Amino acid sequence: MKAKKLLATLGMSTMLFGSILAGCSVGDDAAKPKDSGDKATGEKVEIRLAGWGGNPSEQELLEETLAEFEATHPNIKVKYEVISDQYMDVIKTRLIGGEAPDVFYLDAFEAPALIETGSLQPLDEFVTDEFDVNDFEQPLVDAFKGEDGKTYGFPKDFSTLALFYNKKMFEEAGVEVPKTWDELREVSKALTKGKDVYGFGVAPELARMYYIGESAGGEIVKDNKANFADQSVVDALQPIIDQRLNDKTSAQPNEVGAGWGGEMFGQGKAAMVIEGNWAIPYLQDTFPGIEFGTAELPTINGTKGTMAYTVSYVMNAQSEKKEAAWELISFLTGKEGMKIWTSKGFALPTRKSVAAELGWDKDELRAPIVAGASYSTVWSEGTNLPIIMNNFNNQFISAFLGERPLKEALEEAQKQANKEIEAK
Repeated sequence: MKAKKLLATLGMSTMLFGSILAGCSVGDDAAKPKDSGDKATGEKVEIRLAGWGGNPSEQELLEETLAEFEATHPNIKVKYEVISDQYMDVIKTRLIGGEAPDVFYLDAFEAPALIETGSLQPLDEFVTDEFDVNDFEQPLVDAFKGEDGKTYGFPKDFSTLALFYNKKMFEEAGVEVPKTWDELREVSKALTKGKDVYGFGVAPELARMYYIGESAGGEIVKDNKANFADQSVVDALQPIIDQRLNDKTSAQPNEVGAGWGGEMFGQGKAAMVIEGNWAIPYLQDTFPGIEFGTAELPTINGTKGTMAYTVSYVMNAQSEKKEAAWELISFLTGKEGMKIWTSKGFALPTRKSVAAELGWDKDELRAPIVAGASYSTVWSEGTNLPIIMNNFNNQFISAFLGERPLKEALEEAQKQANKEIEAK
């Protein structure tokens, strides 16, 4: 294992959505394991699985899924561990020390850097036709491929971004759900009521702005370095700044005393926000009186776009129980197990067939989120994205607040990001 490279990544932060996003196939999804225990003697093999946990409902679903796996694989015992704090730092430290679990969660945001270390086992050699790789939404699988073209993980769930809108506010203002970004700006004017209600709640961060920044043909990341000061990127992002400073119809959550977009929307401080699947149960539980709908994000220059956030199951390259570990991964990301895990809608299936069987592709609130998977930009781009993200966020907010021109802010952020990348 390339411990030096792995140590170099230890300081990188885990993506915010990894903790928000919280996978199973029938037994014939993979070949019979060689190290799955001795049926004649009843001897079991124990494999370790690690993740970052979730809400109680999600935990119950995972336990149900693992119980079904053990029932259909009686010679394999799964020991599940929740790593609740500093998840990626703990995983990387254990990989260096040779104490990492056999299977663990990996966010797409962290995948390129960890793949580069050689710490993960390529899964292609285990895959059979029955596993049906083509059933996955392609952008979500591609996020876990290395530069060598090999697949290092299969996504267990995902969310894209959708437009959440307050039905009552829209009815009172006499406006329709916007289908283009220009329409969103115009609709926001009719929905804004001074500083009491903003037409649009914004999260001014790269994890949300990435696809917008590239909508005019520019590249946020080029040759694994920051490139967001490119004029085409600046031009694509300028409308976000103009809406806040000129139209005065948008604001970020903390400007109205909210912690995030879902809370801002639920409190009635924004008529529209862009959020993911995680916001649906939150709004239903926390603000049950609000009537809201979802829609695919407005097009930009006639083109659909959205972000996708996804997490995979990966295998430790040092595992001494690789066949059993694959049995678990193939079950958790296969059709049967994924159906259990995503049955309540807290997480959405990355397999198209499971989404259709459960009806999420036709669901009133989740259909727009599912629809975005095929054309989404996955939040994952090269090994230096954490550095690029931090510097973008630090300076973009200054432009959003009107403290300096966007071009100037992004030029400084790009210079600093690339300086840090070169110093690695």
